[in-house]
Amino acid sequence: MGQRTDELAARLRAAGCVFAEDEARILLDSAPDAAGLEALVARREAGEPLEILVGWVAFAGLRLAVAPGVFVPRQRSVRIARAAAGIASALEAPIVVEACCGVAPIAAVVAARVPGARLIAVDLDPVAVATARGTLPSDALTIVGSSLAVLPADLLGRVDLIAAVPPYVPESERRLMPHDTFDHEPSAALLGGADGLDVARDLIADAARWLAPGGRILLELHRSQVPAAVAFARSVGFAPRRRARSADGQTALFDAARPDR
Repeated sequence: MGQRTDELAARLRAAGCVFAEDEARILLDSAPDAAGLEALVARREAGEPLEILVGWVAFAGLRLAVAPGVFVPRQRSVRIARAAAGIASALEAPIVVEACCGVAPIAAVVAARVPGARLIAVDLDPVAVATARGTLPSDALTIVGSSLAVLPADLLGRVDLIAAVPPYVPESERRLMPHDTFDHEPSAALLGGADGLDVARDLIADAARWLAPGGRILLELHRSQVPAAVAFARSVGFAPRRRARSADGQTALFDAARPDR
């Protein structure tokens, strides 16, 4: 690294940035001038997410736009995006819905890997939806809404895949999360009620009428939440599949299919 990069990395490391060297290089590349660089570094030292500062996040080989106040996709979610693309690629002209989409990382990966997929992205945050709209193909449908009920009526019983990273942090664990997270990202994108599964349960229950026979719902959850999600899915008629936990050892994919009828 050059001397300037080393100096910036040292400042970022002192501020608690784990990937200080990488962040220093990104900030150097993103700053318009010396004054702009100093402003970006100072904001990062104060805890503002790097992705918000530079306006993008690297995700599964893509560069996705992000905006102030939106949920920033985590690298652990690359797994669910790739899994969604794999499911969709086995179908002809699949209809794929990303719920709780944020900036729509799952839909973006499906768009890049599955030509011809019909994509719908839904989120209650209008800023996130507007950001997603700028990333996704022009024929993708982006909708502001808190549930699947906002989907077009012509999709009833026709959706091949519903995928989501719903808010799944239990309310009781809020105090354990980094303070800066709640300073810069919406709590509605993070907290999922008493056990973290409020939104996940709503999605599973609502999915039954939107999915085609054999259609799938795919959710990222904490690994400890999967048994409860599986039990609930079975109680409403789904056939859950087993998937291994993610490489981080904390998250896992919940995967359930609507039975053929």
